[in-house]
Amino acid sequence: MDHLVTVPTSQDMHELGRRVAALLRPGDLLVLSGGLGAGKTTFTQGLGDGLGVAGSIISPTFVIARVHESLADGPDLVHVDAYRLSGIDELDDLDLDADLDEAVTVIEWGSGLAEVLSADRLEIDIDREAVTITGVDPAAAGPPTGPDAGIDLDFDHDETRLVRMLPVGDRWSGVQLPVL
Repeated sequence: MDHLVTVPTSQDMHELGRRVAALLRPGDLLVLSGGLGAGKTTFTQGLGDGLGVAGSIISPTFVIARVHESLADGPDLVHVDAYRLSGIDELDDLDLDADLDEAVTVIEWGSGLAEVLSADRLEIDIDREAVTITGVDPAAAGPPTGPDAGIDLDFDHDETRLVRMLPVGDRWSGVQLPVL
């Protein structure tokens, strides 16, 4: 069942990541989706803070994947950006299977690709709240269209986001997902 959280600011997005981190354990896979500037990396920065990992967490767009080692007794964080990957074969070439059991793996832009990595995952979709932006009921608005559909070119760090978390698999059965 979907879990929806309204996130008013970038600081709140970071805090939501910290709260989700408290639920994570080695082997967990998170698949993040949302347009450019939606807050995927900000969420992952909160995860990193909550997990107590080393290094600054920045978008791994040009290096595809980064490993942030744990500074505590927790799992490492593997941060992947699948935006430039053309398919499942390129994702498989990253050899993420080696880290899946021992680390928390976060894959931005992973929807449609990363689901094959694990039957148990937390799918997180981050979007600007349609009511805030358009004044239109989100159910009536329909999907965005045109060449820039889904791309947030006028990103405002304090613009409200709607975060939809979908727990998939036995691992997430009965887990109480956080609110702000």
